[in-house]
Amino acid sequence: MEIRLDGKTALVTGAGRNLGRSIALSLAEAGAAVVVNARTNREEAEAVVREIEASGGQAVAHLADVGDVAAVAAMVDEASRRFGPVDILVNNAAIRPHQPFLSIEPEDWDNVIRTNLSSAFYGARAALPAMMERGFGRIINISGIDGVQGAANRAHNVACKAGIIGFTKALALECGPKGVTVNAVVPGAFDTTRDPKNYPNWPPGEAFLNRIPARRLGRSEEVGHICTFLASAAAAYITGQSIHVNGGLLMV
Repeated sequence: MEIRLDGKTALVTGAGRNLGRSIALSLAEAGAAVVVNARTNREEAEAVVREIEASGGQAVAHLADVGDVAAVAAMVDEASRRFGPVDILVNNAAIRPHQPFLSIEPEDWDNVIRTNLSSAFYGARAALPAMMERGFGRIINISGIDGVQGAANRAHNVACKAGIIGFTKALALECGPKGVTVNAVVPGAFDTTRDPKNYPNWPPGEAFLNRIPARRLGRSEEVGHICTFLASAAAAYITGQSIHVNGGLLMV
């Protein structure tokens, strides 16, 4: 079955680089018009837009802090004005500071919670009314392996990634009767660029790769392909699920 998203409007948060960029490119390749969100880096977002347009697709860059409820609502409104109501929402944007628990200040905690968890609520809250009215919608929340197995020095991020999985299940139960599916994608270790301050040993060496049955890091486009499948008619009967994409690093 060919996966096509022609005539659909997609909004991908944190789409200027890494997994978000690949998700935006994959959705556009399938025919969706894509709103490429970044918080502050317009150059990165517009570079993704140019890639999409060079392949014959439609896209626009939109800068917004996904931890700001008003900014997210305005972004969804702008997407609707530009391409039509949002059919596909991918909540991908996240920050991943590494901090020992006792060094996490309340403002650090609140910032990560807003960016990594509350943002999914803000996005769904803004996009869902039109989805439910039309009887079609796809919400895809990007979680992480930390939210399943835990991790030291990342209590705030772990709480968010676990919360995303719970949020996905709750929303799927409410939205299912209205034709809206809600799923989480849970990536493992991927070939993304990472902040050397928080990931001084990235990319990992052979010892780490040997822990992965696939014996390699994931390729960013592999998450893009999963998201495109979940956004399509082929995945209409999949909802409330956490799809693990990790080469076998964690089997649940």
